[in-house]
Amino acid sequence: MSPKTCTLAVSVVLLSAMSASAQPTRVKQFDAWGVYSYGSGNARNCYALSVPVSQLPASVAHGENFFLVAPQAGTSGLMPQAIMGYGIKADSRITVTIGSESFILVPKENAAWVRDPAREPALVAAMRGGSDMTLKATSARGTNTTYTFSLKGVSAALNEVNRCN
Repeated sequence: MSPKTCTLAVSVVLLSAMSASAQPTRVKQFDAWGVYSYGSGNARNCYALSVPVSQLPASVAHGENFFLVAPQAGTSGLMPQAIMGYGIKADSRITVTIGSESFILVPKENAAWVRDPAREPALVAAMRGGSDMTLKATSARGTNTTYTFSLKGVSAALNEVNRCN
């Protein structure tokens, strides 16, 4: 299975779990990052999730926006992704900036993944070492949006995700 197919499959499973009767359960909260699980026994899956601490422009309805990091199926790696409360402009680029490092995410509908999967570990490492993360996106309507996420607690949350899966 290709990395993109794997990524899409994990996203579908996470989104399905979030919206279906198999509601995720919060395992633990680490400052700005929560660890959630769904399923049980050997089919239990966990991921870390946070919401923005600020959203711009303030004058628009943003919906519910999340940044999550989940284990990548079939590997020992972690897959970061953004899930927005609105459709993202097709063929746009989403920029995630942590300190002096920037990462490009590519969208599909209301979700986005790191354009180059080989950069996923670098993004996760930057998250672990940073204090905040800025995500810039363009909605399907053409509105430029900016979100700031606190990275306080992300390392502890990711450690818990690794223990859970």
